[in-house]
Amino acid sequence: MTGKLLYNGTVLTMDADNCVIKSGYVYMEGDTIREVGEWRPDERLDQLRSRCSFAYDAAGKAIVPGLINAHTHLFQTFMRGAADHLPLSRWLREVIWPLSLAMEPDDFYLAALIGCIENLKSGATYVMDHHYIHTSPENTSGVLRAFVDSGIRGHLARGGSDLCGERQLRETEERIFADTDALLDRWEGAASGRVRIALGPLNLYACSRPYLEQAARFSRDRDLIAHVHVAETSEQIDNTLERFGLRNLELLDKVGLLGSRTQVVHGIWLNDEELAAIRERRATVVHCPVSNMYLASGVTRVPDMQRLGINVALGTDGPGSNNCQDNLEVLKFTACLHKVSSMDASLLPPMDVLRMATANGAKAMGREADLGSLEPGKKADIVVIDLTKPHIRPVHRVSSALVYNANGNDVELVVVGGRVVVENGQCVMLDERELLLRAQSRVDALRAKLSSRYPVFASGD
Repeated sequence: MTGKLLYNGTVLTMDADNCVIKSGYVYMEGDTIREVGEWRPDERLDQLRSRCSFAYDAAGKAIVPGLINAHTHLFQTFMRGAADHLPLSRWLREVIWPLSLAMEPDDFYLAALIGCIENLKSGATYVMDHHYIHTSPENTSGVLRAFVDSGIRGHLARGGSDLCGERQLRETEERIFADTDALLDRWEGAASGRVRIALGPLNLYACSRPYLEQAARFSRDRDLIAHVHVAETSEQIDNTLERFGLRNLELLDKVGLLGSRTQVVHGIWLNDEELAAIRERRATVVHCPVSNMYLASGVTRVPDMQRLGINVALGTDGPGSNNCQDNLEVLKFTACLHKVSSMDASLLPPMDVLRMATANGAKAMGREADLGSLEPGKKADIVVIDLTKPHIRPVHRVSSALVYNANGNDVELVVVGGRVVVENGQCVMLDERELLLRAQSRVDALRAKLSSRYPVFASGD
């Protein structure tokens, strides 16, 4: 018996035509999709089902490509809900930096592992993790081990800053690039190709111009994605204008970091000329609507980007500014935020939002040839979502139900590279309960350690 079969569900292929098969099937062998089609009484299909090692009846459920979470910080699962009332600058100084510096190497593994589980259980088969806490070399290894152990497809952007506001997080250019080369040697393509490495200069206000220029050369020489926070707040624009006489995106372009492999994370405070530059350079904007609202950073010009043909992918951002990693929740926030901010209910129909989370995400990662849609020859990264629940049924349009009704708790089955990693809504690779107990114990200890110096950690329920 060979192959795996998902059948009798509504298949949203997310191919170029947004084809929807109301009663469809997806058949896979190894890590690859071999067939996608209509499920009907048929001798050949019955034989196909009978010889499969795994056959899943998806009646009443949606079968979709794995979602791609194009920006997060997995270590921040230890920080979710620590402070829900601070703007970005204070949030960094009073919550993120202190707790980051107190965390030990095993904490980064635990935090990342929980984040990977949550991403998988909310439909994301691929995460781009921007990791920039390098107090120990083992921190990064912990995140990468979490990718391997959870079964997720993970891309780690090796973050770095030589002018970070927290001095203990500053690094020299030499260390950043030497460490990235070491990560490429050790981890690129690990776990049967599930693990990838990118370059992640932290942002445009905590990095020197020489470092950014070297980052541009380094990423070009090694053909790496450059993943950078850009124009997240208006204060960040003021910072680079004062230092360089350039806005954030202008600086990114001037140093040579804006190109087809660039991921502009947030991109909220961009003007018309900067949007035109992004389009011309064929870069991607990674939109994180929940984080932008949570921190009151502003509203990204997603409808304008769509009209210009700019590729827009979606991210949860880190749990420190979300506070969760529910990728299905992000779909609804994306649609609703832009309708209300533009006072135009016609914006962002469900299929547009779903494309951002699937095909557009794959394009951002340079993986449109093998990810982002359910088509023969593509990787078998597949999610099944239960539509039979009271908060979803009755269903008029499956695309609408997925964007406006479903949440992470409705994910029933997740397949990554042909391997079942979530079944009946539960992670099959790890003992969730044991991990969560360990994590809570560590967070309680860290809060106690920090409470005398930082009042935010002294208060709690």
